[in-house]
Amino acid sequence: MISVNNIGLQYGSRKLFDGVNITFSPGNCYGLIGANGSGKSTFLKILSGDIESTTGDVSIGDGKRMSVLRQDQFAYDEYEVLTTVLIGHKRLYAVMTEKDALYAKPDFSDEDGIRASELEGEFAELDGWNAESDAAKLLSDVGIGEDLHSLKMKQLEGSQKVKVLLAQALFGAPDILLLDEPTNQLDVETSMWLEDFLIDFPNLAIVVSHDRHFLDKVCTHICDIDFGKIQLYPGNYSFWQQSSELAMRQKQESNKKIEDKRKELQNFIARFSANASKSRQATSRKKILENLTLNDIKPSSRKYPYIGFESEREAGNDLLHIDHLSKSIDGQPMFKDLTITIEKGDKVAFVGRNDLSKTTLFEVLTGEEKPDKGSFKWGATTSQAYFPKENDRYFSRDLIVVDWLRQFSTEQDEQYIRGFLGRMLFSGEESQKSVTVLSGGEKVRCMLSRMMMAQANVLIFDEPTNHLDLESITALNSGMSKFNGTILFSSHDHELVQTVANRIIEITPVGYIDKQGITFDEYLADETIKKRRQELYQSSAAVS
Repeated sequence: MISVNNIGLQYGSRKLFDGVNITFSPGNCYGLIGANGSGKSTFLKILSGDIESTTGDVSIGDGKRMSVLRQDQFAYDEYEVLTTVLIGHKRLYAVMTEKDALYAKPDFSDEDGIRASELEGEFAELDGWNAESDAAKLLSDVGIGEDLHSLKMKQLEGSQKVKVLLAQALFGAPDILLLDEPTNQLDVETSMWLEDFLIDFPNLAIVVSHDRHFLDKVCTHICDIDFGKIQLYPGNYSFWQQSSELAMRQKQESNKKIEDKRKELQNFIARFSANASKSRQATSRKKILENLTLNDIKPSSRKYPYIGFESEREAGNDLLHIDHLSKSIDGQPMFKDLTITIEKGDKVAFVGRNDLSKTTLFEVLTGEEKPDKGSFKWGATTSQAYFPKENDRYFSRDLIVVDWLRQFSTEQDEQYIRGFLGRMLFSGEESQKSVTVLSGGEKVRCMLSRMMMAQANVLIFDEPTNHLDLESITALNSGMSKFNGTILFSSHDHELVQTVANRIIEITPVGYIDKQGITFDEYLADETIKKRRQELYQSSAAVS
C-alpha cells in the first residue's frame, strides 16, 4: 500500500539515509526503530508528506486515506474536543463544514441546493451519520469522558490532549496509520486499549516507539534504521533483537559448520513461532517466521552500553519505614496517609495515573521536599542514589563530560572516570564534549554513570527510560534486574516494570494499593485489584 522508492535525505553534508526501498503491505504493523537521532520521526514525516526527501519518492495506493498522530498539543486549542476528533477525517470534516455553511445561508439558492445534495450524498458514503457517535465512543475508549467532549481543547490537561489527538488519528478507520510515540503520557489502561486496537487493526500501521512491550504486542515487522539504511525484518522487537544477536554470535564463530548454524536458527524460529498467541498479529507473525530462511536473519551493528550497579556495602534488614506520609501541591493531594515498610531486596514499582505524585514522593524521600504530615526513616546502613526525572540542574556548569563526572567521584584518577564513561559509550572525543550541548539521551547516560559510581545499596529511579534509545533501555533493564540491593522506581516502560519489580505500589490522591510477590501483568489482570483501583480513582475524581 506504501512503496518507498530510492528514498534519501541529506542535510548539508549529513546523510540521514540513502537508497531506501521498502514496500509496506496492508494487514501488517511495522515498528520503526533506530538509535536516537537516526531519523525515525523524520522518515514518518517523509511518508506523510510533511517533509520532502532529497531523492526518491513515496507511492500510496489510489484512494487510500492516511492518518497521522500529531504531537502539537496546542494546534486545536480553539476547537471543541469532539470536533478535534472529527477533524482527523479531513474529507468528512470538510464536507460537514461546507454543508453546515450552506444551510446557514440566509439566501439559500438553487445552486446551493444542488451543491448541498451532492454533499449529502458524499456525507452518507463517508458514514457521516455515525461520525459523531463513533468519535464519542473513541474518546470514551481512550479515557475522555462525555463531560469533556464539548469543552475546548485549551481547557484540557496535557495528558488529556494527548488522548484526544490519539483518538483523532484513529478516527474513521484510516487505510494507513502513522503513529510516532503513541504511548507517551498514556496511562496503563489506555496503553493496553491501544495495543488491542492495533492488534485487531485490519489495515496498515507504522509506529515509532521506545516501548518494547508495545512493539512486541503489536508489530508483525521491524524496520531498523542503521548506518543510513532501513532494513525490514519479520517478527516483533524481541524476535529482531534476539535473532540479530544470535546471527552476530554465529558470525563470530567462524569454525562452526553452516549446517549447525542453520539448525540453530531453525530451532530459534520454531520456538518463537510456537509461542505465538491466537491474536491476528501473532498469527500473522507465525506465518512469516515459518517461511524464514537463514539469509533472512542478519546481525545488528548496534552497540549496547553496559549498565551495572554494585553496592559498596550491604544494607541491613532495617531499610525504610514510611509512617502516615501525606503531601499536597497547590491544594491538590499527591498522596495521603502512606504507611509502608520497604524490606531489604524489594524492587518496588510505584505506579499511578499522576506522574507528579510519584515524583513528589521520591523528592520527599530524598529530602528535596518536606511532607505535609507524617514521617519516614531510612535504616542506618542504607545509602541512596537518586535518578530524578528532570536533570537540567545537574548540567548548568560548562564542563566537559569527564570533568562533569569527576565531581561525583571520591576517586579522581582519569582512567577510573573514563572507565565509567566508556561503559556508557562516551569514549575518546565523546568524553571531551561540553555537557551543555549534550542531547537528552546523553544526559541520561551521564546520570546513570553517576548512579553506578555512587555504589549505593538503595537506588531510586524516576522515569529513567525517558530520552533513551532501545539499546540503552535494554541495558538499564538488565542492570536493574541484576542489582542485588533495593530499588524504588517509577516507569511507563511496561517491560521494565514487568521484569524488574517484585512489588507494586499504586498511589492515588486518596489512598494506595500495595501488592508484594506479584508481577505487573498479574497486578493488572487481578479482578479484585481492578475493582479497588476503580474505587480509588472514582474517589479521587470526586475529591478533585
